[in-house]
Amino acid sequence: MLRSLFGIPNKPTVADLLKDDPIIVDVRTPEEYREGHVAGSMNIPLDRLKAELNNLDKKRPIVTCCRSGARSATAAGLLVSSGFMAHNGGPWVNVQKHLLRS
Repeated sequence: MLRSLFGIPNKPTVADLLKDDPIIVDVRTPEEYREGHVAGSMNIPLDRLKAELNNLDKKRPIVTCCRSGARSATAAGLLVSSGFMAHNGGPWVNVQKHLLRS
């Protein structure tokens, strides 16, 4: 309610973001990714993301994920500053859970 009073837009939920058929980018290490990941996601480790920007589509929204949400927040910030429509999806298991519901 306070957000609307001060004209601050509501932050979209992960479920809302997944409705737009986003690219899901998992920024964990390849080893972590092999232990489990969102089906159909791309694995681009955070330390390689900047070098991989040309391989991503700026016309599609991107949802980033990782183990806890910290690396994916950093990745989303990098993507936004590079002109992408990106959002932090948080932990990959959270993103997976919302995909299974839809």
